[in-house]
Amino acid sequence: MPLIESEPDALAKVYARSMFEAAEKHGVGAEAVLGELEDILEIARNDRAFSEMLASRLIDTEKRDASLVRIFDHKISPMVMNFLRLLNRKSRLAHLAPIVGALDAIVQDRFGRIEVDVFTAAPVGQSELDTIKASLGKSLGKDVVLHPYTDASMLGGIKLRIGDQLIDASVRAGLRSLRDRLLDQSANVRSRADDIIS
Repeated sequence: MPLIESEPDALAKVYARSMFEAAEKHGVGAEAVLGELEDILEIARNDRAFSEMLASRLIDTEKRDASLVRIFDHKISPMVMNFLRLLNRKSRLAHLAPIVGALDAIVQDRFGRIEVDVFTAAPVGQSELDTIKASLGKSLGKDVVLHPYTDASMLGGIKLRIGDQLIDASVRAGLRSLRDRLLDQSANVRSRADDIIS
């Protein structure tokens, strides 16, 4: 069973908040800790065996702990190593992705930033991205960090994901909305016609 990829839940937020506070307290820097955890998560996403080692309930906790030490000793900070080992002891390593997501949200909020995923049908130039960034920054009142993605299934327009909110201004969404309005109007006309005939 690979790592769970999901939105941060209450449990993930508790672990993320604890990690953030520990990093701040010990002067390690929450951004540095977040970077290391994101690197580990990226390894897990690209290496199924490593992901399954982290998430499997069949592996003994002590054996997994020894593996974590063998893999990461002197390669990551002691704070991140201790955090991974704590998650292992609490049988929470499978939830590493939502915990890292929650920590990222805390770090971005702390530094007045917000991450926005931008989806377009074709790649967007830097000047258009700068315009989108400036517009979002003005309306959100935060420093916007854009992550552009191309979605070939889109006909045109733009979709924005801000946290768990999706703003869909794509052509497909517009056509869907138009179709729904036309169907509603058609149903109203049929209803009135039935009333007149009756």
